[in-house]
Parts: sequence; C-alpha cells; structure tokens
Amino acid sequence: MKRNGLLLFSLISLGVYISACSKDVVSAPKYIFSSAPSQEAAFKFKNKTYSVKDLIKGYENDIYELESKLFELKMNRVKGLVLKNLIDNDPRKGSLSEEQFVEKYIVSGVKVSDADVQAFIKERKIPEQHINDQLKDRIQKFIIQGKTQELVDAWLDDQIAKTPVEVYFSEPQQPVFDVKVGDAPILGNKNAKITLVEYSDFQCPYCAKGSKIMHEIKKKYGDKVKVAFKNFPLPFHKQAKGAALAGLCAQEQGGNYFWKLHDFMFDNQSKLDSNSLKEVAAKFQGFDQTKFNDCVDKNKYMAKVDADIQEGQNLGVKSTPTFFLNGKIINGALPVEEFSKLIDAELK
Repeated sequence: MKRNGLLLFSLISLGVYISACSKDVVSAPKYIFSSAPSQEAAFKFKNKTYSVKDLIKGYENDIYELESKLFELKMNRVKGLVLKNLIDNDPRKGSLSEEQFVEKYIVSGVKVSDADVQAFIKERKIPEQHINDQLKDRIQKFIIQGKTQELVDAWLDDQIAKTPVEVYFSEPQQPVFDVKVGDAPILGNKNAKITLVEYSDFQCPYCAKGSKIMHEIKKKYGDKVKVAFKNFPLPFHKQAKGAALAGLCAQEQGGNYFWKLHDFMFDNQSKLDSNSLKEVAAKFQGFDQTKFNDCVDKNKYMAKVDADIQEGQNLGVKSTPTFFLNGKIINGALPVEEFSKLIDAELK
C-alpha cells in the first residue's frame, strides 16, 4: 500500500512537472528574430530601440576575448585543413598516413635530453619532493609535443609562403576605451605619447607586482610613457579603501608624496591601517602631517575613491590590476616584455 502511495505521488508530481513545463513554454516571452532596421540597432522593446552600443556597454572586452577565441579556433581549423591538403598532395606521401608523413618528413629526430627536463623543472620551480620518474616522463612527453608543434608550424609557414592562403573572415579588433586621466596621480611626462592608466588595489598582491612592473616600464621608456593611478579597492580587501583614501590625501600636498606613500603601501601590505600610514607619512620631508591626518580622519576624498570605482566598472574593470594602454585594456600584471610589445607597437 505504501509503495502504491509513493507511485501515485510520483505520477502526480510528474504530471505537475509536465504541466508546469507546458505552461512555461506557452507563456515564455517571444523573441522575434528579424533584419535590423539599421546597423546600429540591436533590439526593440516597447517602441524603444536599443543600439549595439547599449547592448555591449561594459562588456566590450569580454566580447572581444570571446571573439578572439573563436577567431583562433577558426584559424587553427584553417591551418589543419591546409596542412592536410599539403600532405595529401605531396608526392612523397604514397601510402603513408598523415601522421606517418609528419613523423617521417617534418618532425623526424625530435629528442628530449635529461638537461631539457631539468631546465623545465628549474624554470617552472617544481618542488624537489614532487619530482619522480613518472613526472619526468610526463615532462618529456610535454616537451616533445611542444617541439613537434613548433616544427609542424615552421614547415607549414614555409609552404604557405610559397602559396598564400586567402582568408575571408576578419580578426576582431580590440576595443579602445575613452579613459579620462583627469586629476589622477601621474608618474612621468604629462605629454607622453603613451598613457598607461592603472586601476589598482593597495591590498592586492598582484597589484603590488603590477606597481613594480610600472616602475620598470618608466625606467625603460622614460618620458615616452606616463602612468596614471586610479583606485579600484575590492570589497573583500577591508583596508584597501582606507589606503586609497590615504593616497589621495598625500596627493593633495603635491610633490612626490603620493608616489612615496604608494610605494610604501605596496611594499608593506600588512601595514595599511590609518595609524601605520600616518606614522610613515610623518617621516616625509616638508609634509604637513596635521593636514594629512585631518584629511584621513574626515574621509575627505572617499567620494573620489567611489567615483574611480564607478568609472572603472563603467569601463568593464572586473579585477585588479587592470591597465589601459592608450585606451586598450590589459588584464593582470603581465611581464614587462608583454607590455613592451604593445608600447613599441603604439610608438610606431
């Protein structure tokens, strides 16, 4: 009897579920896909037409990254099809499979020495206690795979150089944002051709790394680059907002005071409480300590910090550090070499 009751309950539940699903299908909102009345139009609701700009606002870089991945996927497919065509039409192929052809004529002789494995372990800083024969074997296979890919790419490039490939889809263009420097603290020549705007958080360890990278860039490029600092304290970093406020209170007194406090805070992220910051600021030569303390205690520039956060959100900043190089977004503390590639391209 109990079993029949459970069965009945299951059937009733299933009926409710089917009914609910049917109801959802009937009452679901209708989206009519049709030709746009203009290139700018994205969709229309209640006689209001929303533009493509409205649709992607704040998501420009997310869309660019997705489009870039799709472009890369398509290009890899193009290369795969071209490679197959070249191999199939090579008189040496005979009865060889594509894999056998690649093995015999393109990547023959690929070897990995113990020195290569040890160099890999050293470069990746793999702890000694994790190293064993099984791991070494995996590393060897990984290196072989990489070397094989390099040889295949080189062979393919050499062949394509003789017979270029026409591609009928375009590479996505990175969005360029209108980032206002405004009255943000600036390091370097105000008239520099390259402007790096950094959205950062004084309590973020990656931002500390980013600050050192910015100093390296300034050292490398001198007056060709200026760095503007914007505050983007993350909500889960409890002392970051207070540190941002202190930085602006130091900037209020001009000179190089902001950057002195900036460097201290990133070098001492465990000392971001107001008392610690007041102590270090008191050591700045020619600094008005009373004015600084009053500024911090009264939260004088908290509205400015909030404005930086809002501005960053409007630009699509979601994490720190985020940089804008002449309006082009760069996420994370990338190596100096990566920044240099972009800077050199802009300088040209």
